[in-house]
Parts: sequence; structure tokens; C-alpha cells
Amino acid sequence: MKSAILSLIAVASTASAHYTFPQLIANGKTTGLWEYVRKTSNGPVTDVTSSQIRCYELAPGTGASTYTVNAGDTVGFTAQSSVSHPGPLQFYMARVPEGKTAATFDGSGNVWFKVYSQGATFSAGQMSFASAGKTQLTFSLPKSLPSGEYLVRVEHVALHSAGSVGGAQFYISCAQIKVLNGGSGVPGPMVAFPGAYKATDPGVLINIYYPVPTSYTPPGPAVWSG
Repeated sequence: MKSAILSLIAVASTASAHYTFPQLIANGKTTGLWEYVRKTSNGPVTDVTSSQIRCYELAPGTGASTYTVNAGDTVGFTAQSSVSHPGPLQFYMARVPEGKTAATFDGSGNVWFKVYSQGATFSAGQMSFASAGKTQLTFSLPKSLPSGEYLVRVEHVALHSAGSVGGAQFYISCAQIKVLNGGSGVPGPMVAFPGAYKATDPGVLINIYYPVPTSYTPPGPAVWSG
């Protein structure tokens, strides 16, 4: 009976509203809708082998501008209307190669490194995620991050239906930034999207309802902190 009730809860949560990350936040300033963020569809990516797992662009060349920041600044995204599902929050970055700009780079290849990861907390037999209900999601750029243009990728993995393959929902956006006053750090390890995740990774394929897990590791490489 308990298992059946929890299954109904999972099904009900699947019908909840989807969310997007349409605005770049830089040092507390919220920019315009899709002004510096590549426009996405209103919904998740569920196929980790799809090229949409990279930036989930509505269409190539959606006209986002590039925002200038300094290494060490706080950046992030708004969540519209809010993060409404349980799951980990992660940020990745990709340095734009020579000869391209943030506006023209498609993010392909082993160019992505993780700069932030927020997993689950456990207390009194319960599993929870700090990002749930949030409308703003931010992190600090490493001070040793080299100067240059970058794509910044926010990823929230909704795990409410992740008990079966293809059930995890990836909510993604990519912003375009130019970093000044950077350092001499060497970001890594590098991964590609698609390629960084498998549908059967334990951070992607997981039943969070019953029995309640006692540990959780988000998918992908280790965080580069500089």
C-alpha cells in the first residue's frame, strides 16, 4: 500500500508545471528575458544522448548577447516560475575556442567543466534538495578562471520520475559571458554533451520515494574549483 501511494505521488508530481531559466544574474543584477541566455523550449530534456542535453536551444542563433563579468563574480539564472521538482542543481562552463565567439560557439566537443554541484541532504529518513522552490540560482566564478568568452550552462535534474530509464528530466539553459581579469587556472576534467551522462548512471536513474535513498551523487565529473 505504501509503495502504491508513493507511486501516485510521483505520477501527480509529473503533471506539475515545467520551468525555464530565462535570465542571467550577474552580481545581483537580473538582466532581461533571454537577453544573455539562449532561448529554450518550455519543458525538459529526457534523452541524455540528444544534442539538446547541451543547451536545449529553441533554435540555433536566437540572438542572445554576451555579458561582461570579472573572474570571481557571482553569476547565475532566474528560475521561472520556480524550481518545482526535487533534484540536483549543477553549473558547467565551456571556454569558447579561438576564432569563435560565445554567440557563435555551439558547445560541441570535450569542452565542458563543472564549476558547481548541489546534491541532496538527508535527515530523519528524508531526502531533500535545497534548490526546490528557488527562483534564483547562483554560484561564484573561480578567481583563477582564465579570461575569455564562455558558455555557462545551468542544469537542474528533476528526479520525481527518475525510477525508470528516461524518466529523469533535465532543465537546462546556456548563457553567454565574457570573463575579464582572469587567472591562470587549468579547468577540468573536461566532458562533452552529449556524452557526459548515461541514462543508467546512478545519479540519473533513481527512485527517490521508496525506499528513501541514504546517499546520492549527482551525475558528471568532479567540480573544478580553481
